[in-house]
Amino acid sequence: MKIHKELASGRWFELSLIEQLANIGTDVERAIRWKQKGNEDYSRQAFERALDLIYLTVEDPKNRKRLKEILRTREALIDHFVYDNEYNTTEEQWQNYFYQFNYAAAMSMGR
Repeated sequence: MKIHKELASGRWFELSLIEQLANIGTDVERAIRWKQKGNEDYSRQAFERALDLIYLTVEDPKNRKRLKEILRTREALIDHFVYDNEYNTTEEQWQNYFYQFNYAAAMSMGR
């Protein structure tokens, strides 16, 4: 996909896994919010940006030990936003999942 060309050029790999997941969560949150507002096009675009970041996270060599979790998250997100939500995830569950990474990233930066 490579929507995030600047990040794909190497800057993404400088971030910790927690920071990467926090950034993914920001786009997932946007997808949820736009969907709640009835703007399916913006929701889809935000979800595509989140997927792009997930693909970059999978490519990052330092994340090899967490690859199973990252790939499972990608699978469940696609199921939630694109398919029939067979995993029965809710928007609140996704917000809670990614909130933890946003909180941890903010704490690591002294916020």
